[in-house]
Amino acid sequence: MLNVIIENATRLDTEDIMEISRQCFSYPWTRKSIENEFDNNPAFYLVAKVNGKAVGFGGFWLIFDEAHITNIAVLPEYRKLGIGSILLKAMFDKAKSKDATSMTLEVRRSNSKALGLYSKFNFVKEGVRPNYYNEPKEDAIIMWNRSI
Repeated sequence: MLNVIIENATRLDTEDIMEISRQCFSYPWTRKSIENEFDNNPAFYLVAKVNGKAVGFGGFWLIFDEAHITNIAVLPEYRKLGIGSILLKAMFDKAKSKDATSMTLEVRRSNSKALGLYSKFNFVKEGVRPNYYNEPKEDAIIMWNRSI
């Protein structure tokens, strides 16, 4: 059994978040984008660590009582170990502690693994954003969990 520790992300996690972003996204976040999130009042980010190493991260913006997930990612070599679920559960807990009542996100139409994870957490498809993603160009599925 893997011992996964979830922590609030800090500026000290910037390099790790950059590396995870580089390995997981076709359009990774820049250092500036990540650093800006630490100064963004409605933003909350968590990191998942195994043996002190950040292996995943996730974040959301709290807008009124809605938590809008900005991203969630786990290093490829740590996938299929339940870390994404642990991280998403921690994001739910953090959002609830901030009085959020619902959570939303966009996900690539082709990302069947993410769609499966979100469905497991009672997210439902409620819309499409055509050509939302670049590199490659793809629609986003809008999902909501309206009772976190």
